[in-house]
Amino acid sequence: MQRLAIPEDVTGNEIDADVRQELKSLPKTLADDVARNLVMVAQLLDTEPEEAYKYSRVALRLASRVASVREAAGFASYMTQRYSEALTEFRAARRMTGRVDLWPVMADCERGLGRPERALAMAGEAEVKQLDKAGQVEMRLVAAGARADLGQFDAAVVTLQSPELASSAIHPWTARLRYAYAEALIAADRGEEARDWFAKAADADPDGSTNASERLAEIDGLEFVDALDPDAEEGDEDDRDDRDERDDRDDRDEDDRDEADREADDRADRDERDDRDDRDERPAPRSGRSTRDEGENEVIFEEDEDVEEYYDEDDLEMEEADEADIARIRDRD
Repeated sequence: MQRLAIPEDVTGNEIDADVRQELKSLPKTLADDVARNLVMVAQLLDTEPEEAYKYSRVALRLASRVASVREAAGFASYMTQRYSEALTEFRAARRMTGRVDLWPVMADCERGLGRPERALAMAGEAEVKQLDKAGQVEMRLVAAGARADLGQFDAAVVTLQSPELASSAIHPWTARLRYAYAEALIAADRGEEARDWFAKAADADPDGSTNASERLAEIDGLEFVDALDPDAEEGDEDDRDDRDERDDRDDRDEDDRDEADREADDRADRDERDDRDDRDERPAPRSGRSTRDEGENEVIFEEDEDVEEYYDEDDLEMEEADEADIARIRDRD
Protein backbone atom coordinates (compact mmCIF):
# COMPACT_ATOMS: atom_id res chain seq x y z
CA MET A 1 0.00 0.00 0.00
CA GLN A 2 1.32 3.46 -0.93
CA ARG A 3 2.07 5.64 2.06
CA LEU A 4 2.81 9.35 1.96
CA ALA A 5 5.29 11.18 4.13
CA ILE A 6 3.64 13.01 7.01
CA PRO A 7 5.50 15.64 9.05
CA GLU A 8 6.43 14.44 12.52
CA ASP A 9 4.63 17.34 14.17
CA VAL A 10 1.29 16.26 12.65
CA THR A 11 -0.67 14.24 15.20
CA GLY A 12 -4.14 12.76 15.22
CA ASN A 13 -5.07 15.07 18.08
CA GLU A 14 -5.69 17.87 15.56
CA ILE A 15 -8.83 16.31 14.09
CA ASP A 16 -12.34 17.08 15.32
CA ALA A 17 -13.63 15.30 18.39
CA ASP A 18 -16.47 13.59 16.52
CA VAL A 19 -14.03 12.19 13.93
CA ARG A 20 -11.74 11.00 16.68
CA GLN A 21 -14.71 9.28 18.27
CA GLU A 22 -15.44 7.45 15.00
CA LEU A 23 -11.86 6.25 14.75
CA LYS A 24 -12.08 4.52 18.12
CA SER A 25 -13.63 1.60 16.30
CA LEU A 26 -10.18 0.94 14.79
CA PRO A 27 -7.08 -0.48 16.43
CA LYS A 28 -5.11 2.34 18.06
CA THR A 29 -2.11 2.23 15.73
CA LEU A 30 -4.34 2.15 12.68
CA ALA A 31 -6.56 4.91 14.08
CA ASP A 32 -3.52 7.14 14.63
CA ASP A 33 -2.31 6.53 11.08
CA VAL A 34 -5.74 7.34 9.60
CA ALA A 35 -6.06 10.43 11.78
CA ARG A 36 -2.72 11.83 10.61
CA ASN A 37 -3.71 11.33 6.96
CA LEU A 38 -7.02 13.10 7.59
CA VAL A 39 -5.16 16.01 9.17
CA MET A 40 -3.04 16.32 6.03
CA VAL A 41 -6.19 16.30 3.90
CA ALA A 42 -7.65 19.15 5.95
CA GLN A 43 -4.44 21.19 5.80
CA LEU A 44 -3.91 20.84 2.05
CA LEU A 45 -7.47 20.81 0.73
CA ASP A 46 -7.69 24.53 -0.12
CA THR A 47 -4.09 25.18 -1.15
CA GLU A 48 -2.88 21.90 -2.67
CA PRO A 49 -5.97 19.84 -3.49
CA GLU A 50 -4.07 17.25 -5.53
CA GLU A 51 -1.83 16.46 -2.57
CA ALA A 52 -4.88 16.37 -0.30
CA TYR A 53 -6.48 13.89 -2.69
CA LYS A 54 -3.48 11.56 -2.38
CA TYR A 55 -3.65 11.55 1.42
CA SER A 56 -7.42 10.96 1.27
CA ARG A 57 -6.90 7.86 -0.86
CA VAL A 58 -4.46 6.47 1.70
CA ALA A 59 -6.96 7.06 4.51
CA LEU A 60 -9.68 5.48 2.38
CA ARG A 61 -7.66 2.31 1.88
CA LEU A 62 -6.97 2.10 5.60
CA ALA A 63 -10.52 2.70 6.84
CA SER A 64 -13.15 2.68 4.12
CA ARG A 65 -15.93 1.86 6.60
CA VAL A 66 -15.49 5.08 8.59
CA ALA A 67 -17.97 7.76 7.50
CA SER A 68 -15.62 10.69 8.15
CA VAL A 69 -13.00 9.04 5.96
CA ARG A 70 -15.50 8.64 3.11
CA GLU A 71 -16.57 12.27 3.53
CA ALA A 72 -12.97 13.53 3.48
CA ALA A 73 -12.28 11.45 0.38
CA GLY A 74 -15.41 12.92 -1.22
CA PHE A 75 -14.33 16.51 -0.62
CA ALA A 76 -10.80 15.83 -1.89
CA SER A 77 -12.27 14.33 -5.07
CA TYR A 78 -14.72 17.25 -5.41
CA MET A 79 -11.96 19.86 -5.09
CA THR A 80 -9.98 18.13 -7.84
CA GLN A 81 -13.08 17.91 -10.07
CA ARG A 82 -13.32 14.12 -9.84
CA TYR A 83 -17.07 14.44 -9.55
CA SER A 84 -17.96 10.80 -10.11
CA GLU A 85 -15.65 9.67 -7.31
CA ALA A 86 -16.88 12.47 -5.07
CA LEU A 87 -20.53 11.54 -5.59
CA THR A 88 -19.77 7.92 -4.74
CA GLU A 89 -18.04 8.90 -1.47
CA PHE A 90 -20.74 11.38 -0.46
CA ARG A 91 -23.47 8.84 -1.01
CA ALA A 92 -21.57 6.29 1.07
CA ALA A 93 -21.11 8.79 3.91
CA ARG A 94 -24.80 9.70 3.81
CA ARG A 95 -25.84 6.05 4.01
CA MET A 96 -23.57 5.51 7.00
CA THR A 97 -24.74 8.57 8.93
CA GLY A 98 -28.21 9.38 7.61
CA ARG A 99 -27.25 13.08 7.52
CA VAL A 100 -28.52 15.42 4.76
CA ASP A 101 -25.92 18.18 5.04
CA LEU A 102 -24.04 16.78 2.01
CA TRP A 103 -27.13 17.13 -0.22
CA PRO A 104 -26.13 20.46 -1.87
CA VAL A 105 -22.61 19.32 -2.73
CA MET A 106 -23.98 16.05 -4.10
CA ALA A 107 -26.28 18.09 -6.35
CA ASP A 108 -23.32 20.17 -7.48
CA CYS A 109 -21.50 16.95 -8.41
CA GLU A 110 -24.43 16.23 -10.72
CA ARG A 111 -23.79 19.59 -12.35
CA GLY A 112 -20.11 18.75 -12.66
CA LEU A 113 -21.05 15.54 -14.44
CA GLY A 114 -23.11 17.51 -16.97
CA ARG A 115 -26.50 16.67 -15.45
CA PRO A 116 -28.01 20.05 -14.43
CA GLU A 117 -31.55 18.65 -14.73
CA ARG A 118 -30.71 16.12 -12.00
CA ALA A 119 -29.35 18.91 -9.78
CA LEU A 120 -32.62 20.85 -10.21
CA ALA A 121 -34.61 17.76 -9.33
CA MET A 122 -32.60 17.36 -6.13
CA ALA A 123 -33.31 21.02 -5.29
CA GLY A 124 -37.01 20.18 -5.16
CA GLU A 125 -36.80 17.05 -3.01
CA ALA A 126 -37.72 16.71 0.65
CA GLU A 127 -34.14 16.59 1.90
CA VAL A 128 -33.79 20.33 1.21
CA LYS A 129 -36.33 21.14 3.92
CA GLN A 130 -34.14 19.31 6.45
CA LEU A 131 -31.15 21.54 5.74
CA ASP A 132 -30.19 24.39 8.04
CA LYS A 133 -30.18 27.97 6.77
CA ALA A 134 -26.63 27.72 5.40
CA GLY A 135 -27.50 24.47 3.63
CA GLN A 136 -30.61 25.97 2.06
CA VAL A 137 -28.62 28.95 0.77
CA GLU A 138 -26.06 26.52 -0.66
CA MET A 139 -28.87 24.63 -2.39
CA ARG A 140 -30.10 27.87 -3.96
CA LEU A 141 -26.63 28.54 -5.29
CA VAL A 142 -26.46 25.09 -6.84
CA ALA A 143 -29.94 25.40 -8.35
CA ALA A 144 -29.13 28.82 -9.83
CA GLY A 145 -25.95 27.39 -11.33
CA ALA A 146 -27.96 24.56 -12.89
CA ARG A 147 -30.34 27.12 -14.42
CA ALA A 148 -27.38 28.97 -15.88
CA ASP A 149 -26.00 25.69 -17.24
CA LEU A 150 -29.26 25.30 -19.14
CA GLY A 151 -29.09 28.88 -20.45
CA GLN A 152 -32.00 29.97 -18.23
CA PHE A 153 -30.33 33.14 -16.99
CA ASP A 154 -33.45 35.04 -15.95
CA ALA A 155 -34.60 31.98 -14.02
CA ALA A 156 -31.22 31.86 -12.29
CA VAL A 157 -31.74 35.44 -11.13
CA VAL A 158 -35.18 34.60 -9.75
CA THR A 159 -33.84 31.48 -8.00
CA LEU A 160 -31.40 33.56 -5.97
CA GLN A 161 -33.94 36.21 -4.96
CA SER A 162 -34.71 35.35 -1.35
CA PRO A 163 -34.97 36.86 2.13
CA GLU A 164 -31.34 35.87 2.70
CA LEU A 165 -30.27 37.94 -0.31
CA ALA A 166 -32.33 40.95 0.76
CA SER A 167 -31.08 40.84 4.35
CA SER A 168 -28.48 43.40 5.45
CA ALA A 169 -27.12 40.98 8.05
CA ILE A 170 -23.74 39.42 7.30
CA HIS A 171 -23.40 35.64 7.52
CA PRO A 172 -20.63 33.28 6.34
CA TRP A 173 -22.56 32.68 3.12
CA THR A 174 -23.63 36.29 2.45
CA ALA A 175 -20.70 37.24 0.22
CA ARG A 176 -21.06 34.13 -1.94
CA LEU A 177 -24.80 34.63 -2.33
CA ARG A 178 -24.44 38.27 -3.38
CA TYR A 179 -21.58 37.41 -5.71
CA ALA A 180 -23.60 34.64 -7.38
CA TYR A 181 -26.51 37.05 -7.80
CA ALA A 182 -24.24 39.63 -9.46
CA GLU A 183 -22.92 36.96 -11.83
CA ALA A 184 -26.47 35.91 -12.68
CA LEU A 185 -27.36 39.54 -13.45
CA ILE A 186 -24.34 39.81 -15.76
CA ALA A 187 -25.46 36.67 -17.61
CA ALA A 188 -28.96 38.16 -17.91
CA ASP A 189 -27.57 41.39 -19.49
CA ARG A 190 -28.32 43.48 -16.42
CA GLY A 191 -24.86 44.87 -15.95
CA GLU A 192 -25.78 48.08 -14.11
CA GLU A 193 -27.55 46.13 -11.37
CA ALA A 194 -24.69 43.64 -11.27
CA ARG A 195 -22.21 46.37 -10.35
CA ASP A 196 -24.19 47.26 -7.23
CA TRP A 197 -24.29 43.62 -6.14
CA PHE A 198 -20.59 43.11 -6.71
CA ALA A 199 -20.05 46.12 -4.44
CA LYS A 200 -22.36 44.59 -1.82
CA ALA A 201 -20.53 41.28 -2.10
CA ALA A 202 -17.19 43.03 -1.59
CA ASP A 203 -18.55 44.77 1.51
CA ALA A 204 -19.51 41.38 2.98
CA ASP A 205 -16.18 39.79 2.02
CA PRO A 206 -13.34 41.45 3.98
CA ASP A 207 -11.23 38.26 3.74
CA GLY A 208 -11.48 38.10 -0.07
CA SER A 209 -13.05 34.65 -0.27
CA THR A 210 -14.63 35.79 -3.53
CA ASN A 211 -13.09 38.02 -6.20
CA ALA A 212 -15.91 40.55 -5.90
CA SER A 213 -13.48 43.46 -5.53
CA GLU A 214 -11.65 42.47 -8.72
CA ARG A 215 -14.91 42.13 -10.65
CA LEU A 216 -16.03 45.53 -9.40
CA ALA A 217 -12.73 47.07 -10.45
CA GLU A 218 -13.01 45.37 -13.84
CA ILE A 219 -16.43 46.93 -14.41
CA ASP A 220 -15.09 50.34 -13.35
CA GLY A 221 -12.11 49.98 -15.69
CA LEU A 222 -9.51 49.62 -12.95
CA GLU A 223 -6.76 47.01 -12.60
CA PHE A 224 -5.41 45.41 -9.45
CA VAL A 225 -1.77 44.38 -9.16
CA ASP A 226 -0.70 42.10 -6.34
CA ALA A 227 2.32 43.77 -4.79
CA LEU A 228 3.43 40.45 -3.31
CA ASP A 229 3.19 38.56 -6.58
CA PRO A 230 6.72 38.11 -7.98
CA ASP A 231 5.31 37.34 -11.43
CA ALA A 232 3.37 40.62 -11.38
CA GLU A 233 6.51 42.49 -10.29
CA GLU A 234 8.49 40.81 -13.04
CA GLY A 235 5.79 41.72 -15.54
CA ASP A 236 5.78 45.32 -14.32
CA GLU A 237 9.57 45.44 -14.57
CA ASP A 238 9.44 44.05 -18.08
CA ASP A 239 6.82 46.65 -19.00
CA ARG A 240 9.00 49.39 -17.55
CA ASP A 241 12.01 48.08 -19.48
CA ASP A 242 9.97 48.03 -22.67
CA ARG A 243 8.79 51.58 -22.06
CA ASP A 244 12.33 52.72 -21.28
CA GLU A 245 13.63 51.07 -24.44
CA ARG A 246 10.91 52.72 -26.52
CA ASP A 247 11.71 56.08 -24.90
CA ASP A 248 15.41 55.60 -25.66
CA ARG A 249 14.61 54.79 -29.28
CA ASP A 250 12.38 57.85 -29.52
CA ASP A 251 15.13 60.02 -28.01
CA ARG A 252 17.69 58.63 -30.45
CA ASP A 253 15.34 59.19 -33.37
CA GLU A 254 14.69 62.75 -32.24
CA ASP A 255 18.43 63.39 -31.84
CA ASP A 256 19.02 61.99 -35.31
CA ARG A 257 16.33 64.24 -36.73
CA ASP A 258 17.81 67.28 -34.93
CA GLU A 259 21.29 66.42 -36.22
CA ALA A 260 19.96 66.06 -39.77
CA ASP A 261 18.19 69.43 -39.45
CA ARG A 262 21.39 71.07 -38.19
CA GLU A 263 23.41 69.59 -41.04
CA ALA A 264 20.83 70.80 -43.55
CA ASP A 265 20.96 74.32 -42.02
CA ASP A 266 24.77 74.25 -42.12
CA ARG A 267 24.75 73.24 -45.78
CA ALA A 268 22.27 76.03 -46.57
CA ASP A 269 24.46 78.56 -44.71
CA ARG A 270 27.56 77.37 -46.55
CA ASP A 271 25.79 77.58 -49.90
CA GLU A 272 24.60 81.09 -49.11
CA ARG A 273 28.11 82.18 -48.08
CA ASP A 274 29.57 80.65 -51.21
CA ASP A 275 27.04 82.57 -53.32
CA ARG A 276 27.96 85.83 -51.61
CA ASP A 277 31.66 85.13 -52.03
CA ASP A 278 31.15 84.42 -55.72
CA ARG A 279 29.28 87.70 -56.13
CA ASP A 280 31.98 89.63 -54.23
CA GLU A 281 34.82 88.15 -56.30
CA ARG A 282 33.10 88.85 -59.61
CA PRO A 283 34.75 92.02 -61.33
CA ALA A 284 32.61 95.12 -61.75
CA PRO A 285 31.56 95.92 -65.32
CA ARG A 286 33.60 98.62 -67.08
CA SER A 287 30.63 99.84 -69.04
CA GLY A 288 27.25 98.62 -69.79
CA ARG A 289 23.80 99.32 -70.75
CA SER A 290 20.62 99.17 -68.77
CA THR A 291 17.46 97.47 -69.68
CA ARG A 292 14.12 97.95 -68.03
CA ASP A 293 11.49 95.27 -67.90
CA GLU A 294 7.94 96.38 -68.27
CA GLY A 295 6.68 97.71 -64.95
CA GLU A 296 10.13 97.37 -63.30
CA ASN A 297 12.99 99.78 -62.61
CA GLU A 298 15.66 97.13 -62.19
CA VAL A 299 18.94 97.92 -63.94
CA ILE A 300 20.79 94.96 -65.35
CA PHE A 301 24.50 95.42 -66.24
CA GLU A 302 26.10 93.28 -68.81
CA GLU A 303 29.31 91.44 -68.09
CA ASP A 304 32.64 92.55 -69.58
CA GLU A 305 32.73 89.75 -72.07
CA ASP A 306 29.27 90.74 -73.27
CA VAL A 307 30.22 94.40 -73.63
CA GLU A 308 33.44 93.89 -75.53
CA GLU A 309 31.62 92.79 -78.67
CA TYR A 310 30.14 96.32 -79.01
CA TYR A 311 33.58 97.99 -79.07
CA ASP A 312 35.52 98.48 -82.30
CA GLU A 313 38.87 100.09 -83.09
CA ASP A 314 37.38 103.58 -83.65
CA ASP A 315 35.91 103.54 -80.21
CA LEU A 316 39.27 102.70 -78.72
CA GLU A 317 41.00 105.48 -80.64
CA MET A 318 38.37 107.96 -79.41
CA GLU A 319 39.04 106.99 -75.85
CA GLU A 320 42.79 107.44 -76.35
CA ALA A 321 42.25 110.90 -77.90
CA ASP A 322 40.06 111.96 -75.03
CA GLU A 323 42.73 110.90 -72.56
CA ALA A 324 45.36 112.92 -74.50
CA ASP A 325 43.18 116.07 -74.42
CA ILE A 326 42.72 115.70 -70.67
CA ALA A 327 46.45 115.38 -70.18
CA ARG A 328 47.18 118.63 -72.19
CA ILE A 329 44.65 120.54 -70.17
CA ARG A 330 46.28 119.39 -66.95
CA ASP A 331 49.69 120.49 -68.31
CA ARG A 332 48.46 124.03 -69.07
CA ASP A 333 46.98 124.40 -65.65
